[in-house]
Amino acid sequence: MARVGLTAERLVAAAAELADEVGFDQVGISALARRFGVRDASLYSHVRSLQDLRTRLALYAGAELIDRIAAAVAGRAGKEALTAFAGAYRDYALRHPGRYAATQIRIDQALVAGSPALRRTAEITYGMLRAYGLHEPDLTDAVRLLRSTFHGYCVLESAGGFGADRDVRASWDKAVDALHITLEHWPRESDGNG
Repeated sequence: MARVGLTAERLVAAAAELADEVGFDQVGISALARRFGVRDASLYSHVRSLQDLRTRLALYAGAELIDRIAAAVAGRAGKEALTAFAGAYRDYALRHPGRYAATQIRIDQALVAGSPALRRTAEITYGMLRAYGLHEPDLTDAVRLLRSTFHGYCVLESAGGFGADRDVRASWDKAVDALHITLEHWPRESDGNG
């Protein structure tokens, strides 16, 4: 019998905790049901499937991440905003590895379009980059550069992939400085008006 008060929101929050404890790939219906002391079938009145649970977890974690980034970049522009953005991103990825992994899954584009958190992510990220004078298609290219740099660095760092004696944080700071210089001197694509 399901516990009173079991909701999709509680399940997703518990899945987020579980993801950080055991890894995103280990989050499953059975593991979550055990956490609540119920049978697997009890969860299906709140989530349709494992994929539905993982998608909800991805959206939940994405909202958490952008809330932290938004708070960090508020009132900042240029290098200050980039540094704050990068710091909030790295902090979340390292403190919440399972939740962070959830933010990397591919989500159906219809859900992306309907997600206020994902729209907010785009608004904040693109807004920060517009301060560098970027416009499309350069904005999309710059977003891809930032995401791949931040993601790659965080994944390598969390896996212990940096073995040199150099302080990992010092290297991170240099990488962010290099990104700032790159953004200031972005090789702009001609918009056809020049």
